[in-house]
Amino acid sequence: MDFIDWLQWPAMLATVAAAWMVGSLRSKRRFVGFYCFLASNLLWVVWGWHTSAYALIILQICLAALNIRGLLKNDSAATTTSHGTA
Repeated sequence: MDFIDWLQWPAMLATVAAAWMVGSLRSKRRFVGFYCFLASNLLWVVWGWHTSAYALIILQICLAALNIRGLLKNDSAATTTSHGTA
């Protein structure tokens, strides 16, 4: 098994950890979760490139865009909440 083949395991663990954190009520934990998702997206793209899984690569790019959107919305929600307006 190549070194890059092993990337699927940390990618999977990062994805599961990120999903757990994004479900948190705490803004800071969701923030970390979105960055974990982005790290997992990158790991999946590297692994997908190595295995010629091009649909997986496109999926991860789309999911990364959604994770960036979530990160920005989480940040703006935290800013709005910290100023006392919902």
